[in-house]
Amino acid sequence: MNFTAIDFETATPQKHTICQIGLVKVVDGLITEKLSILVKPPHNYYWEMFTGIHGISAEKTFDAPSFKSVWIEIEPFITNQNVVAHNGFRFDFIALEEALKLYKIMIPEYMKHCTYKIYGKGLAQLCNEYNIKLNHHDALSDAEAYAKLFMNFMNDGKK
Repeated sequence: MNFTAIDFETATPQKHTICQIGLVKVVDGLITEKLSILVKPPHNYYWEMFTGIHGISAEKTFDAPSFKSVWIEIEPFITNQNVVAHNGFRFDFIALEEALKLYKIMIPEYMKHCTYKIYGKGLAQLCNEYNIKLNHHDALSDAEAYAKLFMNFMNDGKK
């Protein structure tokens, strides 16, 4: 199965405050493309606690594009695609859709897959179990981990 693994980091608890996007495209079981994009959240406002988690601050995204501006670049990875996230139904898919609503962009059709629902464990624990390198809360590193976990599941059908 071809798919895109996606992860978002946010500046505040409000899910539409995306400040980093990580995308990993998988075609025929191979990672073919990786994107890490810094995004300026609305008003470039951050909660200090969130900066402490992912290391992204207003200074780092001062000149970054808005989510609306990067949507053209990431839309082909999502529309009518299989999209994989970890705990996506509680976070990443909601963040995507809330950001789209904020900018009055139509939410595309896409098929949602969640590695948390498949494995039932936290990302750090799974990466340790499956020997997957992880720089947790870096959106690209997280998305790459999701991709590897989902490929493992698709190839072996095992948890």
